[in-house]
Amino acid sequence: HLIIDGNSKDNTLKIVEEFPHITNILSEPDDGIYDAMNKGILRATGEVIGILNSDDIFASSNIIAEIAKIFQKGTALDTLYGNIEYFEHGQVDKIVRYWRTKPYYNRFFEDGEVPPHPALFVKKKVYDEIGLYYPHFKICSDYEFMFRMLKISGYKSTFLDKSIVKMRMGGVSTRGIRSYITTTKELKECWQMNGYDYPISLYVKRPIIKLRQLINK
Repeated sequence: HLIIDGNSKDNTLKIVEEFPHITNILSEPDDGIYDAMNKGILRATGEVIGILNSDDIFASSNIIAEIAKIFQKGTALDTLYGNIEYFEHGQVDKIVRYWRTKPYYNRFFEDGEVPPHPALFVKKKVYDEIGLYYPHFKICSDYEFMFRMLKISGYKSTFLDKSIVKMRMGGVSTRGIRSYITTTKELKECWQMNGYDYPISLYVKRPIIKLRQLINK
């Protein structure tokens, strides 16, 4: 485990120090969540990297072991992703939104689909080959990285149709209309910087997919 902390003044470091198996801790100011992710990736020594954000938890105690076995069997596999569940603060078992995605296909992003980043596991070599997250984005650098990895670079992925992570509502990407406007602006930049025009159809498809997630909870 690598703990990347943004020089927080709460009890984070005190809690971390209670776990003897955690020996790699970095606590210093950063330039946002994607800068923190990049710091962790650069320090990672494992073959496969997963990023668990604060307030998120793994959906089951054996999900990491299951993911590890899939990577061990699929020697040509570059990345794996699955589903996530959103829960209300303090009520882990009260699911208010269920994000079930799909296996990757040619028009995946054009149809408004995207792998849930909290449920994404990527081989270290992918980051070494195509680069890290762009810290100037506030919300969508993970989207841009997955777009670059899957659509632009064509890395081989597999979809695990299980809940991998439970995510608390209220994160940076779930904060209402202001968040939606920022996300839309950044998504357009993601497409353009990779040589594509942002599909007009996504203005309709994205809200429909989110509504489907709320209904499917």
